[in-house]
Amino acid sequence: MATTLLEVTGLCVGYGDVRVLHEVGLVVKRGEIVCLIGSNGAGKTTLLRALSGVVRASAGTISFAGESLIGLAPQQIVRRGIAHVPEGRRLFAGMSVRENLLMGAYLRRGARTEIRRDLDLVLTTFPRLAERLSQDAATLSGGEQQMCAIGRGLMAGPQLLLIDELSLGLAPKLVGELGQALLAINRAGLSVLLVEQDVATALRLADYGFVLDTGHIVLADPTALLAKNPMVQEAYLGRAAVNA
Repeated sequence: MATTLLEVTGLCVGYGDVRVLHEVGLVVKRGEIVCLIGSNGAGKTTLLRALSGVVRASAGTISFAGESLIGLAPQQIVRRGIAHVPEGRRLFAGMSVRENLLMGAYLRRGARTEIRRDLDLVLTTFPRLAERLSQDAATLSGGEQQMCAIGRGLMAGPQLLLIDELSLGLAPKLVGELGQALLAINRAGLSVLLVEQDVATALRLADYGFVLDTGHIVLADPTALLAKNPMVQEAYLGRAAVNA
């Protein structure tokens, strides 16, 4: 049985007087892909930001590999093994693909051999990046930029990768390529927490899923069950999915 890697209990997060997350709880086990689905404004991005230390929780616990992350700065959380691929990719314009990838390893001082190994793995996973190493990352296509953003996250050497909107703005073919790459990364042992607007893609890729609605977790099940849940079908997959 897989052991728990990330456990969140009773998490409350807000901006000023506005509460966004209400006593959220979720678990990611080692070797799992877990998806977090919900409508725009449900609080999905805020949850990832709280896990990576970008925003502070007002209540609750976040335990990673048995250690509390509450109160830690983002760089401390990266060192402990969590990398965050934010929505919108946020690559460094004016820097090459190679330089952007290596920025992901900026906290791994003294680990040159491991960094070279991980760079080779990223370029094997995303061969398009190998062809564009010296190219300004800002000139890549949308799909290539997402590959670079994921690759930069992998260069941190994480145990858990947080991905916010894998498919945003991408053609279905590219989404399929990224999905296959994500499955390969997972088979190599990396756990993933995926926020994804394309619910069908999220349920296909993930082992387990949580549904977030207005800051509350309202459903949690293996994705095979979520895909058959009438509420999920109607709210997130379209009514046609009920009779599919």
